[in-house]
Amino acid sequence: MSLSNLSLQVLPVVPEERIYDVVDKVIEYIKKSGVKYTVGPMETTMEGELDVLLDIVKEANCICIQEGAARVVSIVKIDYKPEGVTMDEKICKYRQD
Repeated sequence: MSLSNLSLQVLPVVPEERIYDVVDKVIEYIKKSGVKYTVGPMETTMEGELDVLLDIVKEANCICIQEGAARVVSIVKIDYKPEGVTMDEKICKYRQD
């Protein structure tokens, strides 16, 4: 399978003062997964095999529940094409490195 991009925004239903703590646990899991990722102000974008990325989404929801969320709303965007797509090809011209 080819590389895909997946953006994930999790909205755990927890007291407001706990939201960042719970989201940080999800980002920590994404980091440990080994996929390429970029954290943005509204979502985290990942690059990898689609099945792997979808498994991360599933686990991200479980992490939120384990951290005390009564429920989780997840917004997922997927960019897939058979020959693959990378984050770099989409944003490299905008980087200010």
